[in-house]
Amino acid sequence: MKMDYAKYIEDVTDDIKTCIGDMACQPILFVGSGFTKRYLGGPNWEELLRDLAGRCPEIRQFAYYKQRYPDFVDIGTQFSEKFNDWAWGAGQGQFPQELFDEASSPQIYIKHTVAEIFKDLIASGDHRLAGEIELLKKIRPHSVITTNYDQLLEGFFPEYEAIVGQKILYANHSSIGEIFKIHGCASQPESIVLTRADYDEFVKRKKYLSAKLLAFFAEHPLVFIGYRAEDSNIKAILADIDEILSEDGKLIPNIYILEWDDREMTEEYPRRERLIPVSDHRSVIIKSVVARDFSWVYSAFGAVEALQNVNPRLLRALLARTYQLVRTDIPRNPIQVDYRVLANVTEADGELAKLYGIADGADGLAFNLNFPFSLTALGQAMGYKYWHACDRLMTTIAEATGVDIKSFDNKYHFAIMNGSEVQSHRYSDSCRELLDKVRSGDEYASEVVREAEQKGRR
Repeated sequence: MKMDYAKYIEDVTDDIKTCIGDMACQPILFVGSGFTKRYLGGPNWEELLRDLAGRCPEIRQFAYYKQRYPDFVDIGTQFSEKFNDWAWGAGQGQFPQELFDEASSPQIYIKHTVAEIFKDLIASGDHRLAGEIELLKKIRPHSVITTNYDQLLEGFFPEYEAIVGQKILYANHSSIGEIFKIHGCASQPESIVLTRADYDEFVKRKKYLSAKLLAFFAEHPLVFIGYRAEDSNIKAILADIDEILSEDGKLIPNIYILEWDDREMTEEYPRRERLIPVSDHRSVIIKSVVARDFSWVYSAFGAVEALQNVNPRLLRALLARTYQLVRTDIPRNPIQVDYRVLANVTEADGELAKLYGIADGADGLAFNLNFPFSLTALGQAMGYKYWHACDRLMTTIAEATGVDIKSFDNKYHFAIMNGSEVQSHRYSDSCRELLDKVRSGDEYASEVVREAEQKGRR
């Protein structure tokens, strides 16, 4: 078989769809500055600093600072002081008067300028690659996390709620449809992480932030977009989570990095994995997707049809109310539930009933009893923290018997279809017992082969 780029697209697409199907949930997007550069011509770190240098007469030529400060954060810190001096002198007319209140941070002048740069960029509306953008929107991500200051993502996902800076630590992370702006936002200039003091404060909070987001990373496909693999933001996040998600240096199967390559790769089969050093003695292996045109990648991550017409804002409100109900109302008050009313309400919009798993008992009850587990729930039932261990046990079965139990419906596994696409995978108690045999080293092969033969798969 010819291993060219067409084959690469086919293999990577299959891998992405399998990951989404097994995890039975939408991906989380982790977005960096390369994203804004691609779709709006936005600046990277150095380009932003050069722009700032040209706006403040107190700042020398950029080369002077680059010689003295190899870290852009330290250049930003020096620029912040220069902007402060300028604002309180000849540049006072360039800033709103409310910024000169004695309670204002001395860094507010450079941050106000940065915010204005990105507001002007958004106002230009000069979006590029419109076809890719439309496919990106169809992903319907569970949430988006970004280190970008601009509000481009809010324009692409208007039904999502932006949560900025410190507020992320207090957010309800069982929700959906949110944009987490971990380095601040142009809409709130004081929140922008730019100087050494800002980054030191961010690093102090990062462990808490990572702990908050860890469940996201474990339970969803995660896609880095707009970052280089060497980016310090990626390394910092992966350093905090690799001990949980990565076992013995093995590939983390649900984390992808989308890497841009401008070459014509028709005859090539690019890399599928990336080894990323996160410290002097630790590295993490994640999946790499190399592309010039991102359209096929976004299509692979695209939402199943049942999600296309669901309003994330409505769903977020419903989940927030459910959270309050479970945490607050139920412990205090007895609640009488009329399930006929519940069914009628959910069926009013049609798709919400599918999304919440509410179906007629005659059709759905037996199925739910026979195949009660998602892959994540199966892992938890077997005493694992996450789903990866169960997936590896199934790979062991396939290698030992030649039978991939996830590739057809059987007593261990059932695929829920959406037209011709697999929407999710469900697993039975028999599957849990089978995987327990594999884990314990008991004989299981004849049982699996017999089931495959009965289903005509041998």
